[in-house]
Amino acid sequence: MPFNFPIFLTWARIVLIPLIVGIFYLPEDLLSRQMQNLVATAMFAAAALTDWFDGYLARRWNQTSQFGAFLDPVADKLMVAAALLMLLKLQRVHELIALIIIGREITISALREWMAQIGASKAVAVNMIGKVKTAAQMVAIPMLLYYDPLVIAGESIDTGRVGDALAWLAAVLTVISMLYYLRRAWPQIAERTQSHK
Repeated sequence: MPFNFPIFLTWARIVLIPLIVGIFYLPEDLLSRQMQNLVATAMFAAAALTDWFDGYLARRWNQTSQFGAFLDPVADKLMVAAALLMLLKLQRVHELIALIIIGREITISALREWMAQIGASKAVAVNMIGKVKTAAQMVAIPMLLYYDPLVIAGESIDTGRVGDALAWLAAVLTVISMLYYLRRAWPQIAERTQSHK
């Protein structure tokens, strides 16, 4: 198993996952709910930053590897799924949103693995819809983790409301991107289905 600094950052993101979840299980007399929100948000933001840095540094330092390419999306999906499940427990996100996002990640991951096995992985490569979906998701989750009013330049922002709107947007984009990938893969699916009849 290769090990370098970009892969270390990916592992660090995985290690942060149980810490982000665990913050909300601390007694409130030890850490107030407001501080739990703040610490969990900061940790999630730090984890999200490592997602950008590990890929950037791997390319810049020519340290890309098959293991890193495998581990990076696994870390992302674990982080998002854990955060959504925690937000469900806190009743800050709708069940349908969590189901759509987690279900899509499982479906597309399986689809990409199958497409890679048949040598057609380019058909389901990441596209712009997927990137916009990820951006909306990665802003919505910290907003919902924080959940307290945020004052910027004298203006109060309702992070819960903004996060909820972005989470619904992410869910809609999630469905659109899943349909896009499935449509791209459909010729291969149909061909394999016909050949096995």
